[in-house]
Amino acid sequence: MTSRSGPLTVVAAAVLWGTAGTVGALAPAGSISLAAARLVIGGAVLAAVAARAASAAAGRATSRAPGKTTRRVPGALLAAGGLAVAAYQLCFFAAVARTGVAIGTVVAIGSGPVFTGLLSWLLDRNRPSRRWAVATAAAIAGCAVLVTGGGAGGADAGGIALALLGGLLYAFYAVTAARAIGAGMGSDTVMGVLFGAAGLIMLPVLAGSGPGWLAEPRGLLAALYLGVATTALAYVLYGRGLRTTPVATAATLALAEPAVAAILGLVVLHEHLSAISWGGLALLAASLVVVALPDRSAPHPASPEHATGLSSSA
Repeated sequence: MTSRSGPLTVVAAAVLWGTAGTVGALAPAGSISLAAARLVIGGAVLAAVAARAASAAAGRATSRAPGKTTRRVPGALLAAGGLAVAAYQLCFFAAVARTGVAIGTVVAIGSGPVFTGLLSWLLDRNRPSRRWAVATAAAIAGCAVLVTGGGAGGADAGGIALALLGGLLYAFYAVTAARAIGAGMGSDTVMGVLFGAAGLIMLPVLAGSGPGWLAEPRGLLAALYLGVATTALAYVLYGRGLRTTPVATAATLALAEPAVAAILGLVVLHEHLSAISWGGLALLAASLVVVALPDRSAPHPASPEHATGLSSSA
């Protein structure tokens, strides 16, 4: 994969994520049970993909070029990343329940890129560019206007705190994935480990939330789509995008998700966008284009670990 295709791959993942809300709205299930089913199914598929990738990697190990090494990734770090994936889902839905869908979504999704950029800077000395900072701020503003329609009433302090925690958890597992990929671990393997662990954690949640809706054809189809397409396929694409895209940039590009969700809401669910929300959508789209454009002042990445900006010498 070239460095130019990396951002497009991340945006493709965000487009798939953006379809989740519409499919979820059509499913005969509660939000927590639906999220748990999504992670259980998606985690199982990603774990299978990771097992296949690991088997293929083992077969190539004997023919690996001299000098090409893979640094060991601590198992505890990957386990913590898997826990963060599961905890993010719970924090997000708890935040939405307390402070509403609009504000909870804006704070959780909007704070994710900021936390990701800060963690990448603090942990790996990978300072985001000024262009990233300006474009990310504009993208978050556009996202806020798009989702809230210019209004921000009904804020709850506890809900805001939970949404911010969700944004931090998202940043943690995104940076964890990027560090593992930068160390030479296959992106499919990384996503399989993180989401396979999250699926196991969410299995009791699914069992306790009343999974009877899965017996209905409409419910089963929705769960399969959410698990296979918006989780497994989307995170395979996201992981592959991280091979050549800095994690802070990838987190900002992921803000395409609410834009896709808003458009699908208009087309499929016959929702309405105010004039100010259309302005927010335009600002968000323009900001994502700026972030996706290659930085001609930066050196071209010579390897995956430099592409993610997470090399130990950075």
